[in-house]
Parts: sequence; C-alpha cells; structure tokens
Amino acid sequence: MVPALAIADALRARGAEVEFVGGERAEAELVPAAGYRLHRLPVAGIDRRNPLRAARAVLLAALATLRALRILRRARADAVIGGGGYVAGPVGLAAALLRIPLVLTEADSHLGMANRLLAPAAERVFLAFPMRGRSGPRYEVSGRPLPAGTASADREAARRRFGIPDGRPCLLVFGGSLGARTLNEAALAAFGRAAPCTVLHACGRRDYEQLRRRLDELGAPDHYKLHPYIEPFVDALAAADLAAARAGGSVLELAAAGVPALLVPYPYATADHQTGNARYMERQGAAVVVPDSELDGPRLAREVGALLGSPSRLRAMSAAARRASRPDAADRIARATLALAGAAPDDSGLASAAKA
Repeated sequence: MVPALAIADALRARGAEVEFVGGERAEAELVPAAGYRLHRLPVAGIDRRNPLRAARAVLLAALATLRALRILRRARADAVIGGGGYVAGPVGLAAALLRIPLVLTEADSHLGMANRLLAPAAERVFLAFPMRGRSGPRYEVSGRPLPAGTASADREAARRRFGIPDGRPCLLVFGGSLGARTLNEAALAAFGRAAPCTVLHACGRRDYEQLRRRLDELGAPDHYKLHPYIEPFVDALAAADLAAARAGGSVLELAAAGVPALLVPYPYATADHQTGNARYMERQGAAVVVPDSELDGPRLAREVGALLGSPSRLRAMSAAARRASRPDAADRIARATLALAGAAPDDSGLASAAKA
C-alpha cells in the first residue's frame, strides 16, 4: 500500500480525483484513513495445491471483473493504475476491456502474476528495480514510490519521539506488518540484555505480545524500544543509523532515507524476489546480505557490531543508498498517468482507480 498511496497523493496534488479498488487486507484500513474512497472486491489468491480453492479463486476473479467494469464506468475513470495483488488482475482486465489506459507498477525485482498477465495490455509498466527482459518503451525503471518526506524527515524530532539518547547509534529492526520471526528472535537474542546501540524494533502484531513478555522478564531494558508497528514509518527511518530488515520493496525506502542495511531476505518469497532485491542493494554498496538460514543472535550481534564499529563504512553505505534511491518515483508515475489520461500536467478532472 505504501507505493499506491504515494502515487495517489502525487495525483491528488496535481488536481486528480483518485479512488481505490481493493480487498480486505491492509487497504481496508489505510485507504480510508488517507482520505480516499475504497471500492471493495471479494477476491482470493489461487492455491495451486488445492484444486477446489483454485476454482473458487477463479470464480471470484470472474465475478470481480464484472463488478470492476461497473465501478470503472460509474467513476468515469480516465486511467487505471495496478500495483499487483489479487484485485489488480480483475480491475486491470476491466480497464483493458473498456479501453481505459492501464499503468502498472511493480515494487519488487520480479513481476508478480497479476502484472505479468496484464503487462501486454498496459500502456506503461513502472519498475522499482531493473529486470532482465523488461525493457523498451513500455517499461521504465522509476524506483519505488515513497511517501513525501521519506528522504527529509526531521532526525532530531524522530529521535526525541523514540527516546533515543543524543550521540547513541540506533539500530532499526523490522520485517513488515506481520513481522519476521527469524529477525524478531535473533534481535531479542542479540540485544535483549545489552547492546552497543538503542534498538528500535517494529516486530509486527503477530509476535508483539510474546516478545513483550520476554523483554519484561529481562527487566524491560531501556535501550530496547519494542513496537508492534510504527506510524508514520518515516520517523523510524529518520531516527536510524542502521537497519536490520527483510528485503521487500521497503529496501528502497531505506535507500531514500540513506539508511545502511543488513538485509535478511525471506527465503519463501515468490520467485525468491527478496534475494534479488537484497543483492541489488548489495551491489550498489548500500547493504550487507545475510541468508535467513544463517541468521541467529550471535551472527546478528557480530554483523551489527562490525558495521557500527566502522563509522566510515556506514557513511559510505549511506551515500551509496541515497545514490540508489529514486525519490521522485511517485511524481514521475503520476505525471505519466495524467498524460495517458489526456490531461495536461496541471489539469484536474482525472478519475483514477488504483490498487496496490
């Protein structure tokens, strides 16, 4: 949802009307909270191991396409932006059937199923990372659309928010809204009793209560700041000197904020795209990559200690991260979408259905 909302904000800033089509996941909470109308479609992923569930998913997709046709007609949409996911397929197909310009965005180093199927019908496909075989006038490496202020948040205010002492380095640990169990366990094992830094840990809602109890048993150490989730996340990025994280599309949020990273790719991600994301950042000089199977408390403590113990290396990684980021991605995609919709750069009146 982060890229979709960033693009929506850029469109709205240029006078466009934006509506979302989504399901019952994160968008159900985040889209209305951001002030956008959300049309909900009941959809499900295709389970290749269960023929009955797969058939049900196909039926839901067919019904969702019919409803998406009605939504787009009623909204008089001039363009549709698809960001992957279950809902993007039916809405993108509806846009193609109605001959509405279709723009796709991909936040990872691998095109998801919906984007692969819709790409031939799309006017433009914006990629967060370069992809082999995805080039030509239809494809553009734009970077990951990011919330305004990601690269310029107030560091001092952010550190005050989290109670980080002046002059003490901060390690940010996170793994998405659910969290990353390997990272969560390793971080607590490495730094629960003592640490060479303040640990700002967004552990996800799933593991929070268990980790909170274990921290309390350790005496609730002041250096360890545990949160289920941090909003706005730009504050966490601004406060951090180093991050230990999974390697989804958020690696480009770290890059825009200039935060060096120790990346632990989720090994079961589709087409192993997190490893692709992580290795890309490693090649740019912005990250160190540790395989999930090799991470434990002692390994995390060693890696973090080595990086924090070399300020010159951290500065070089931070500079490399900023060079790898593309903070104007949301605005570039918004401008291209407006052009495809037939609007001048500052015109209003565009109705766009978007889904991340």
